[in-house]
Amino acid sequence: QVQLAESGGGSVQAGGSLRLSCVASGRILSIVTMAWYRQAPEKQRELVAGITSGGSTNYADSVKGRFTVSRDNAKNTMYLQMSSLKPEDTAVYYCNTRAVVPAYGLPRDYWGQGTQVTVSS
Repeated sequence: QVQLAESGGGSVQAGGSLRLSCVASGRILSIVTMAWYRQAPEKQRELVAGITSGGSTNYADSVKGRFTVSRDNAKNTMYLQMSSLKPEDTAVYYCNTRAVVPAYGLPRDYWGQGTQVTVSS
């Protein structure tokens, strides 16, 4: 199985910055993609940013130009640099990875426990 450990969440004022990290561990054969999702109270979970093993990235329109996702393949680690934070960015941020493990032949999705990000106005 794959374990995902997120860190870096916290409280910040509007306009501030935070950096989230996600480390994947376990019996991992390969990681296809890694992504950050978020879920605000009473809202559906949404994709924030994703990155492939080759470094291709995609972002939600709401965070383009403010958030940057990056990845260290050697360390199975993904980062999310968040700048110019807004109160509407307040949510629990979840790390997701699509990975291949020895028990299964095809990639499967794994999720972290989430880290809270709170932006005050």
